[in-house]
Amino acid sequence: MTETNASADGQTQRSTDPEILRDLAVDWARQAHRLIVDELSRIDDLSASVTLKSSEVDPVTVVDRAVEELVTGLIAEERPGDGLIGEEGAHRVSSTSVDWVVDPIDGTVNFLYGVPMYAVSIAAAVDGTPVAGVILNAATGELYSAATGHGSFLTTGDGRTRRLRCNGISETNLALVATGFSYDSGLRGKQAEMLTRMLPRVRDIRRMGSAALDLCQLAAGRVDAYYEHALNGWDFAAGTVIAREAGARVEAPALGSRSADGELIWAAAGPLADDFGALLGRCGVTGTVRRAE
Repeated sequence: MTETNASADGQTQRSTDPEILRDLAVDWARQAHRLIVDELSRIDDLSASVTLKSSEVDPVTVVDRAVEELVTGLIAEERPGDGLIGEEGAHRVSSTSVDWVVDPIDGTVNFLYGVPMYAVSIAAAVDGTPVAGVILNAATGELYSAATGHGSFLTTGDGRTRRLRCNGISETNLALVATGFSYDSGLRGKQAEMLTRMLPRVRDIRRMGSAALDLCQLAAGRVDAYYEHALNGWDFAAGTVIAREAGARVEAPALGSRSADGELIWAAAGPLADDFGALLGRCGVTGTVRRAE
């Protein structure tokens, strides 16, 4: 902890201990999950609640906004000096060394279609580096959590918890690889070209529709590697901690990265990482991807 205080609440408000930050995020994610369940029970037509962001295929729902309002309110109450970066517009400059990065529903298109891969994602960063991450799959109740130096864990909907560890695979041709695509149609075309070069060189490709959950699947050994361009910091902040604490190598942009920057994030199980990074280079995946002017 950075300060000592006679009050336990005071210590919690000032602490940079990754475990304390993780545990706060777990509580907030569970409250957000309950809100999502309640909202879904009362909304007859979710599609009627949609507005658009960057393009006509980039939706945001009233549930996204309600979840962000809830979580940011909890942060303001319990950690009033900390900074805040939220996908749906919430922002506060930190007067401490801690910033919270919130994606209220990562995988909104999945959410709209009822595909059970959408999640609340909350990360805590200290001096710009994510040190705690919590991702809760709101469709299944699976909760992934990690704190730097303290491991990565999965708690299932029925309350069972297990430690996560990446697969021990070391051959790229046997690797199951997750990826994702931009909402921008011009960028998607470039990403598709890269995919055609990658696909013959790996076991197979999975596209699940949530960057946050892709990194969790890597941590859980459900895929062996992951790469994607043009993400925002809130898409990957929590997942990077979860994957690293499960033994993955993660090469990610700075937390302030925005999708328009077109930067690459990639991650792979430890024994696979060097060869997978080299494969990305041979397939022309490294570097940035931007829309042609």
